[in-house]
Amino acid sequence: MAQILPYIQIVLSVLLIALILLQRSEASLGAAFGGDSSTGNRFTRRGFEKTLFKGTILVAALFALSAFASLLLGR
Repeated sequence: MAQILPYIQIVLSVLLIALILLQRSEASLGAAFGGDSSTGNRFTRRGFEKTLFKGTILVAALFALSAFASLLLGR
């Protein structure tokens, strides 16, 4: 397991980067500081966006678990 763990982490990290970059950003810089309230404050993920969001959380959790396993195995 210790021999393939670095390869698993590389694959998970590339996948995590891709999933994060695919997500749509609703808030502009002005909205982050209280401006641009015309778009509303609520954003509901639906369809593919919801699946992408949940997939990102799953891959992030798997990456964190693999990093913890790597730490426990003494790498």
